[in-house]
Amino acid sequence: MAFWRKKKPTPKPIAAPVDVAPKQIKISYEALARAKHRDSHPPVLFAPAIHPPMATPSKMMIAQDSSIGSSQDWANGQMAATYGDMWSEGLTFLGFAYLAELAQRPEYRVMSETIASEMTRKWIRFTSTSDDDDDKAQRIKELSAEFDRLDVAGMFRTGAEKDGYFGRGHIYIDTGDGNDPDELKQSIGDGRDSISKSKIGIGSIKALRNVEALWCYPTGYNSTNPLADNWYRPDAWFVMNRTVHSSRMITLIGREVPDILKPTYSFGGLSMSQMAKPYVDNWLQTRQSVTDIIESFTTWVLKTDLSTTMQADGDELFKRLSLFNLLRSNQGVMAINKDTEDFANVSAPLAGLGELKSLAQQDMASVSHIPLVKLTGITPSGLNSSTEGELVVFYDWIGSYQEKLFRRPLHRLMGLIMLSLWGEVDDDIGFEFEPLWSLDEAEAATAEKTRADTDVAYIESGVLSAEEVRTRLAADDHSGYTSIDVDDAPDLLDEEEQGLEPAGGRPDPSVTGDPGGDPGAGSGSGTDE
Repeated sequence: MAFWRKKKPTPKPIAAPVDVAPKQIKISYEALARAKHRDSHPPVLFAPAIHPPMATPSKMMIAQDSSIGSSQDWANGQMAATYGDMWSEGLTFLGFAYLAELAQRPEYRVMSETIASEMTRKWIRFTSTSDDDDDKAQRIKELSAEFDRLDVAGMFRTGAEKDGYFGRGHIYIDTGDGNDPDELKQSIGDGRDSISKSKIGIGSIKALRNVEALWCYPTGYNSTNPLADNWYRPDAWFVMNRTVHSSRMITLIGREVPDILKPTYSFGGLSMSQMAKPYVDNWLQTRQSVTDIIESFTTWVLKTDLSTTMQADGDELFKRLSLFNLLRSNQGVMAINKDTEDFANVSAPLAGLGELKSLAQQDMASVSHIPLVKLTGITPSGLNSSTEGELVVFYDWIGSYQEKLFRRPLHRLMGLIMLSLWGEVDDDIGFEFEPLWSLDEAEAATAEKTRADTDVAYIESGVLSAEEVRTRLAADDHSGYTSIDVDDAPDLLDEEEQGLEPAGGRPDPSVTGDPGGDPGAGSGSGTDE
């Protein structure tokens, strides 16, 4: 027995491999939020707007109480999680400096300029409810001349432009008190109350001046009593070391923001530039992307053995490709090895790029209410294309916007100007905005012919008299007969003295029995009476 032989150990059974599920990486919402907003300290969204130091008081405050602070802290807590999107989407005040930069871009500038220009293009006409036409006509003439001297239309146009750029525009009523700080703090009333009558004498209004929102800092306002008239409305503006009562500044705000946002917007409104920012950004990106695609829509591909051609740092290959790019044209030739190389190009499709640009432009037009033909100068193409309907809708919107933005300030300013002209307010004189839509010559002639036929029908049926029709013609500024004297009607001469024949000729006496037939007819020459 070979005792020296060791017994081989029994091999241990190999355990079957156990499938271990790989650990999954879990991403928390907090990590996503940190990745989305990389700033360690998010900006304070609801805070008073920043003005230049020279345009703010030494103690910078816009309220005479502390309630605004708690409201803004609450608002910041509500909106802190989404502040990044608010900036890109134009949902928080962008600041006067940034808005001024946007005003340099034509996409923003054309919107505000077009709206302001259309609102003042035909402007207003003065009306009278008095029976004393001569006296009121003279007063209206004087009032129109004073409006022209003060350039009221130009001041309101610029004010509307500033409202589009910054969210508010100001027109300062210069009464000659600019160097009297105490007087500037006093109210001049609403143009028709006792304060206005005591403050505004004949010749008081010297000029009107536009002031940008950047230089007007709100000083005090009521934030404790929502039932008061001055709730969230500044009582005065701090204008470059001068406190000016709000009644001396015509403030134009076309798009007011909710009360909680007013301190953030420096008591202005939402500017057209800020409102259009997302749409303009999309347009600029689409425009640049389309340009990039057109510039590099095709790529040339050389299929070759790079392991060989890249020897010696690929110098020969790069010189070969550079030479091809320099000489590339329809007459250019690319020489390749027949058996080892291939040459091709890859082109991106260009179809539909024009539609993408058009859609981006239409988005800009939609937010500003301006038709494309007005905003871009591009007329629609295609069969039966027309811009007439879009222009009519646009002019209707401009008319309603005039009523909203201009009606009350103009009414107050007109009262102040009347006091400066005559020492009294003439309540019989008002104003209306001129309609913007006008007919061309052919359409106007057709409309006038229709009105003339209607007048004739009314006169013949006895509904109106000729004098009443003359009165209408004299009162219609577009009739061409405003200079006629209604009472001085022309004499209607006898038909034979005028040498005229009645319409349709004279009747046949053999049929009608009328003895007054035409003597040249051969019979029925008539009898002497």
